[in-house]
Amino acid sequence: MRRPEVDVAPMDTRDLAYSLISVIDAEGNAVGPWVPQIDIEVVRKGLRAMMKTRVFDSRMLMAQRQKKMSFYMQSLGEEAIGTAQALALNEDDMCFPTYRQQSILVVRDYPMVDMICQLMSNERDPLKGRQLPVMYSVKKAGFFSISGNLATQYIQAVGWGMASAIKGDTKIASAWIGDGATAEADFDTALTFAHVYRAPVILNVVNNQWAISTFQAIAGGEDTTFAARGVGCGIASLRVDGNDFLAVYAASRWAAERARRNLGPCLIEWVTYRAGPHSTSDDPSKYRPGDDWSHFPLGDPIARLKQYLIKAGAWSEQEHEETQKRLEAEVLAAQKEAEQYGTMASGHTFSPAEMFDGIYKDMPEHLRVQRQQLGI
Repeated sequence: MRRPEVDVAPMDTRDLAYSLISVIDAEGNAVGPWVPQIDIEVVRKGLRAMMKTRVFDSRMLMAQRQKKMSFYMQSLGEEAIGTAQALALNEDDMCFPTYRQQSILVVRDYPMVDMICQLMSNERDPLKGRQLPVMYSVKKAGFFSISGNLATQYIQAVGWGMASAIKGDTKIASAWIGDGATAEADFDTALTFAHVYRAPVILNVVNNQWAISTFQAIAGGEDTTFAARGVGCGIASLRVDGNDFLAVYAASRWAAERARRNLGPCLIEWVTYRAGPHSTSDDPSKYRPGDDWSHFPLGDPIARLKQYLIKAGAWSEQEHEETQKRLEAEVLAAQKEAEQYGTMASGHTFSPAEMFDGIYKDMPEHLRVQRQQLGI
């Protein structure tokens, strides 16, 4: 697909909202006008982060089955989207993710021990047990608090971007949403405000084909594309192969430059596939074939990037195997350390006294009385 200039008029991206931008072909070659200018070491870092995310997801899924945490959500098959965009953004840009972008924290080298402690809500949980597992909040890593209420991050990101522009800053925001959550009113409200106020924001729609047990057609994905909704609101829009690391990086850089130069927001639909269950509470075999993912035409994002790097002479089967073993050991070591501070099965939770801390700058009288009534 063609690659327009970043100052293109939103209406002139209509064809890109109905097609599919990709870079890595079936033979592992980078082809077409969207091939990004990217250092090979950055690509290697991206592959390692994607592999680490998958290993992390696998270990945490097992930990949940062992009742060490109450809940978990994998990003299996979607690792390229968070990883590549995080590498395309600046470290001080703010991401407003949903619950399948843990790869952003992984590639930004946030400590896995802290992530696991949050999942287990133990005595070292940085959020003190006040958030559900996987709902991380890491300001220093540019990772805004995840909310269990769908689509709230869209309007939050637009407001954050507007504030950045008002202050004369060059920081931009990036918001994430699933295909099912586009049915929420906050989605349309965010698009309206982003267009009217030219907010420096990237609006990501991760179309992984399934919203819990509902196929994306229920959310309107069959009659038109999700990217087309952006064009209709006066926002430049792209539809991109979300399992192609290089395409994700290239489109993210394009959208980030457009936002940073005050040329307007961009909506990107990432076409991917939710390879695993929606969460540990879900059984996808009830509503789709068990081997569905293996037939998805866009393939495995890790396998595709691995093939590209091997062809480029920057990776090998041996390095891949060694990296896999090293990452498995690294994740396991982080899990063992985190479990020393407690799990759902073993206890080690917070003192009741701590639920009063960090809420108000000055504790109001009614909470002071409640705390006294608890004798703490």
